Amino acid sequence: MIRLHHLNQSRSLRILWLLEELGEPYEVTSYQRDAKTNLAPKSLKEAHPLGKSPVIEIDGEVYAESGAITQLLIERFAPERLRPAFDSTDYGHYLEWIDFAESSLMVPLLLELFVNKAGVSDNEFLNGYIAQEKNNLLSYLDDTLNGKSYIVGDKLSGADFMLSFDLIMLAKRGALENYPNIKEYASKLSKIDSYQRAMDLEAKYDENESA
Repeated sequence: MIRLHHLNQSRSLRILWLLEELGEPYEVTSYQRDAKTNLAPKSLKEAHPLGKSPVIEIDGEVYAESGAITQLLIERFAPERLRPAFDSTDYGHYLEWIDFAESSLMVPLLLELFVNKAGVSDNEFLNGYIAQEKNNLLSYLDDTLNGKSYIVGDKLSGADFMLSFDLIMLAKRGALENYPNIKEYASKLSKIDSYQRAMDLEAKYDENESA
């Protein structure tokens, strides 16, 4: 049995969607962000010393980091369905986009969030960096998605699960209007049955959202 330690409004949403797509039995232990600080509760440290989510338990082992968890679950339960073959030209791009979602693209998104939360949105240097970096990265992603339904090849893969959380963050900020290919891609992902089930579960677990 797989257990997901799920924090609301977090990268754990990637894993929640992936588990719904895999169709393997799993259980969820749900955690709520502090309504004032937006931080994870200290109880998450009981699941993993870093106190972050997602964390999964499987076969008596505990694993953190959404990129690692995504690849681990796919390799175990759906390697032929949700990742390109090792000897294909798509495999290298698959790994590239998994890392892109959690490294290159996540940096300006988090900076923007922190700047706004800290009340320093008038910082010219930070605002300039965030705007330029976001545009560079999103333009690159938008160009790559031209004429494509999925980011790698012509089928759903772990790279799409990884990008999904970034796109949810961007959509909430109204930041996709100038990137039509990304907007269409996000819309197509949102119509997948397993994605919709995951969003319904997130709404159920997200007490702060419904309060």
